Amino acid sequence: MFDQYQDILSVFDAAEALCVGKNRVYELLGNGSLKGFRIGRVWKIPRESLAEYIRTQSGILTGSPFPKINR
Repeated sequence: MFDQYQDILSVFDAAEALCVGKNRVYELLGNGSLKGFRIGRVWKIPRESLAEYIRTQSGILTGSPFPKINR
């Protein structure tokens, strides 16, 4: 799905992949919707975490016909 990205993404890369702003990625990391880790002050997001987030939000994992919308 995200083969053009490295195994570990920066916030900038994750924002680009999700077509959202960096602040939204920070919000998703802060509330635990998107899994990542910090090295000092810099967030790193595993590529698989990004794919998991998309599967969860689209309802593919849960089988729900309606995606969950976080606002």
